[in-house]
Amino acid sequence: MLAIQATEEGLASGTEDPFSILDGARGAVDSIRGAIELDRRIAADTSLSIERRLEAFESIFDAEVGDTGLTRARNLERAVSLRQLYLKFEGGNPTGTQKDRIAGVQVMDALRRGYDSVTLATCGNYGVAVAFAASLAGLRCLIYVPESYHTNRIREIRELGAELERVPGDYEEAVRISRAAAAERELYDANPGGANTAIQLRAYGQIAYEIYDELRDAPSVVAIPVSNGTTLAGVSWGFASLFRRGRTSRMPRIVAGSSYSKNPIVQAVLKNLLTCVDLRPEDIHESAVNEPLINWHSSDGDHALAAVRGTGGWAGNATDRAMTSYSRLLRECEGLSVLPASTAGLAALLERHRHDPLPSERYVVLLTGRKS
Repeated sequence: MLAIQATEEGLASGTEDPFSILDGARGAVDSIRGAIELDRRIAADTSLSIERRLEAFESIFDAEVGDTGLTRARNLERAVSLRQLYLKFEGGNPTGTQKDRIAGVQVMDALRRGYDSVTLATCGNYGVAVAFAASLAGLRCLIYVPESYHTNRIREIRELGAELERVPGDYEEAVRISRAAAAERELYDANPGGANTAIQLRAYGQIAYEIYDELRDAPSVVAIPVSNGTTLAGVSWGFASLFRRGRTSRMPRIVAGSSYSKNPIVQAVLKNLLTCVDLRPEDIHESAVNEPLINWHSSDGDHALAAVRGTGGWAGNATDRAMTSYSRLLRECEGLSVLPASTAGLAALLERHRHDPLPSERYVVLLTGRKS
């Protein structure tokens, strides 16, 4: 644990500006566009049949999204005294986060069902992912962003041709406005939760399949950062599918990590609540670090809570300082440049290990975004 302490001491002493690593994720959209130009033209050509456009879009999606790297973090293992620690890095997706997985299936669903427009609310990453997917499919994209949120991803959303509207209130209010617009104007509602839950859980379930393909069994633990809980619930769903079919010998314990006292899922686990309970909106304050994580309401919170409890997992809080420290430690030990918020699952795993040393097993940490 000395490496973590040294990193935190460096922050406290001001030897490096912590905000130099806090910008939003950044993907490889421009280079990908050149490589897929033919399929892109076909998918976006509204004069062609839906079947041909879908085939082209699926070709892009299969080639560019998913199959992200899983690597053993030997240097990090030594720094934190935990063996067989693997990192599943979702920053390799086109826009730099795991959100490309659900953006692709949502846009594909919209295209298949004959919609010409999609709408959603976002704090940044999901908006970029859907804007990118919609641009490939030739769909109009209308995105609502809370007016108080400031992220470099706003510029990317506009560059991808999406229409962006700033709205008063928080993220949940932006979701409400987006859903109302979808109902009134016959737009495809790409917001998390509701009718989209099954589609999104299956999409994130692919992460479990990819981990299985590499390890040939389920690890002991999978640690995941949570906000709405969709990614965590989807990964658990994927492992449950593998276990039911006899492909794995066990279900991994699922661990949730999020910003300190600012996520209903983590609070429900820590307080032993039966269901996720909304937090008080006035108690939630975003920062440059925690913005991708915080929610007073988690749309798929009960699914995530059931996954943590059903697997004998646990949950933990992570301070801004801890997440920033782990982000820097990953860069120093493994050469990975990740968003600090992406390390919340790692923080929850290692906090447990610090107080109650974990046995020699396989541990997987999901890192959901790359730093710009």
